[in-house]
Amino acid sequence: MEDLDTLIELIIKEGASDLHISENRNPYIRVSGQLVPLTKYSKFTRTVMENIIKAVLSDLKKEAFKVSQSADFAYNHKGERFRAHVYLDQQKLCMTLRHISKNIPTLAQLNLPESLGYFARLKSGFFLVVGPTGHGKSTTLASMIETINSERLENIITIEDPIEYLFTAQKSIIHQREVGIDTPSFGSALHDSFRADVNVIMVGEMRDADTISTAVSAAETGHLVFSTLHTNNVAQTVDRIIDSFNSTQQNQIRIQLAASLSGIFSQRLIPKISGGLTPAYELMINNTAVSNLIRDKRTHELNTVIETSSAEGMIDFNRCLVDKVNKGEISVENAYLYSSNPRSLEKLL
Repeated sequence: MEDLDTLIELIIKEGASDLHISENRNPYIRVSGQLVPLTKYSKFTRTVMENIIKAVLSDLKKEAFKVSQSADFAYNHKGERFRAHVYLDQQKLCMTLRHISKNIPTLAQLNLPESLGYFARLKSGFFLVVGPTGHGKSTTLASMIETINSERLENIITIEDPIEYLFTAQKSIIHQREVGIDTPSFGSALHDSFRADVNVIMVGEMRDADTISTAVSAAETGHLVFSTLHTNNVAQTVDRIIDSFNSTQQNQIRIQLAASLSGIFSQRLIPKISGGLTPAYELMINNTAVSNLIRDKRTHELNTVIETSSAEGMIDFNRCLVDKVNKGEISVENAYLYSSNPRSLEKLL
């Protein structure tokens, strides 16, 4: 454990987001989105990795690791909190740790649009934050939940695997449930929440049709529901949700989603010219046009609605990139690299 503690102290000192350690390999840290090899540190032996994993996993997680050859868990080191993942690579032991800030940043501190506060202040609806792994979805959701916590008297339940940010109740009541410890699954915890007089539900991730269906139903019945999906853009998110269901259920989920969806926020963290990372994003707000497109199986037209609805508060990803290029925050090269439609971006630059 001394090897791990030394590296954890290093990532805290360097402001790194992640630490990667694995058998027969030098450790790596991720700083401002870039992986940095720590070549002055020795490669981790099998014995060292076994000792580390034995020390950090609870008995419950050890059993889970035996069954599935991977485990997700939270790890604490001298008051610092990490989200950890243990897995196998060709029978070699590997572990990744992500540093979680003790303080939950505000939307303004995250350089996110003020309009996200509007969705946090709704009384009901279904709001999704989407994007690839490691691009700040959990932090954005935590900031939105903290907005509610600081402003309103609500009963909030979070369902996570593992619990990441730790909330301190302010005006709201907050209960945080961890999958595998406090509840067997996301779906089970969602069903339970209906009997807990809950107002706001935050689901760490939409992993299956049952969880999605229950979350949408919760939004329909007057709850405010937040969650995440690993998708690349707004239109893909809607298709992913619908495709999670079999053909006989898809029409029903379209109707429900069209009625209950509040909005979808897609984000990426892009390297800044001055160093560090900045978020680029798109925002779809569910208005009459969006609702009709979802219901009528015309999700391929959603991008056009977003592009032409800035007056209604929607944000187009390419226009966000252009704005950051014009402000000197990101390079033109990175704008093209992260754009999902470079041809359209070229016309705007």
